[in-house]
Amino acid sequence: MSMSTRIEGAISSAVAVGQGRGAVPARLASALDYATAPGGARIRPTILMSVALACGDDHPALSDAAASALEMIHCASLVHDDLPCFDDAATRRGKPSVHKAYSEPLAVLTGDSLIVLAFETLARQSHYAPDRVAQLIMTLAQRTGMPGGICAGQGWESEAEVDLSAYHQAKTGALFIAATQMGATAAGQDAEPWFELGARIGEAFQVADDLRDALYDAETLGKPVGQDDLHGRPNAVSLLGVQGAISRLKDILSGAISSIPSCPGEAQLAEMVRTYAERLTPVAPNAAVRPSNV
Repeated sequence: MSMSTRIEGAISSAVAVGQGRGAVPARLASALDYATAPGGARIRPTILMSVALACGDDHPALSDAAASALEMIHCASLVHDDLPCFDDAATRRGKPSVHKAYSEPLAVLTGDSLIVLAFETLARQSHYAPDRVAQLIMTLAQRTGMPGGICAGQGWESEAEVDLSAYHQAKTGALFIAATQMGATAAGQDAEPWFELGARIGEAFQVADDLRDALYDAETLGKPVGQDDLHGRPNAVSLLGVQGAISRLKDILSGAISSIPSCPGEAQLAEMVRTYAERLTPVAPNAAVRPSNV
C-alpha cells in the first residue's frame, strides 16, 4: 500500500466516524467530507507518516490516527480561514469554499466538528499505547490553540503590531512542528529532537506560500491570490523581494535536511524533504505549475 493510499484511507475512516449513522444532520455530515476531500497535497500527514516510518512505525494504527487527526485540524483551519470574518475566500482547492457551498453557520460547525473529531480519533487509540496517545493529544492541542498554535497565528492578524517570527511559527509552523513531533511520538520516540525539523519546514512553507501568493494566479493555485496585500499582512516577498525570498527558501530547506535527527530511516526522510523542496520552490511568475492546494 502506498503512503498516499494509507493516508487517504485513514482520513476517510476517521471522517466516516464523525458523520455517524442514523438520525444525524445530513448537510453537516456531507460538509465534513466536502471539507476534507479531495485533500490537496496532504503534506502535513505525509511528513508525519514519513517520520513515523523513519522511526520504525511499530504501531501503524496509531500513526494512521495521528496523521488523520493532524489533517482534520488543518482542514478545519482552512474552513474557518475562508469565512467572511477572516479571508472571505470564495474558493478553496479549486472549488467553492465550505461557507459558499453550505452556508456560514454550517462552515463554522464543520470546522468545529473536525477539530473535536481530530481529538476523538486519537483518543480511540488509547488502548494501543496510552502514554503515546496522551502525548499526541498534548502536542496537537498545543499546536492548535493558544499561546503557540494556529489559533494564536490567526490572532496575530488582529494585533496592531505583529511579531513576524511568532506569527509565522504559530500560523504556519505550528502544524509542521506537530507533524514531525507526532510522527516520532506515534513510533515511540522522543518528540523534542524533531522540533527543529518541523519548525524549519514550516518556515520554508510560509516563505513558499508568500511567493505563490505574489507570483501565481487564482486559477493556478485554486484559491484567491494577493491575500497578504489585501489584508495588510507581513510577508517574505514584501520584506525580501522575490529573489531574496527564493534564496531564503533554499537556505531554510538546506538547514531542514541537516537538522534531521539520527534514525533508521534518516536517508529516506532527507530525500522526502528534498522532494518537497522542489515542489515548494516557485519557478517563475505565472508559471504553469500544478496547484499545491495545501
